[in-house]
Amino acid sequence: MATEIERKFLVAGDFSKEIYSSQRIVQGYICSLPGRTVRVRIRGEEGFLTIKGASDEKGLSRYEFEQKIPLKDAEQLLTLCEPGVIDKIRHLIKAGEHTWEVDVFHGANEGLVIAEIELTSEDEPFEKPAWLGQEVSGDRRYYNSMLTKHPYTQWDNN
Repeated sequence: MATEIERKFLVAGDFSKEIYSSQRIVQGYICSLPGRTVRVRIRGEEGFLTIKGASDEKGLSRYEFEQKIPLKDAEQLLTLCEPGVIDKIRHLIKAGEHTWEVDVFHGANEGLVIAEIELTSEDEPFEKPAWLGQEVSGDRRYYNSMLTKHPYTQWDNN
């Protein structure tokens, strides 16, 4: 089984000069139950189907299966998804030995900017860029599947 080990942080500074690639992502959820999600994603001109299991106690690791699918199939599957869609621009930034994925959300999650890093182990060291803010790895509110149900623009602290 493939395991995804990921840490998430809010972004608290300007990262724009460090971007080396950007791509729009639109995604929806066929299933977003606690402990399991089935996601349909269009990234650029490619489609993907992803299944994720429950996160560990720290919110850092979970089972992940991802399969590339034809774009036309992904577009059709999006029509079967639960209400709510994620629309974001993903920017890639190198820092040390790692690549950060910085997601700038649009639509119902406008104003939210999250940086994610994938690791090979939960205790793997990594370089923290100056623009990195508070860690939110274990905070379920920042899971994309939750953002479709409880968008950032509807949170009380905005």
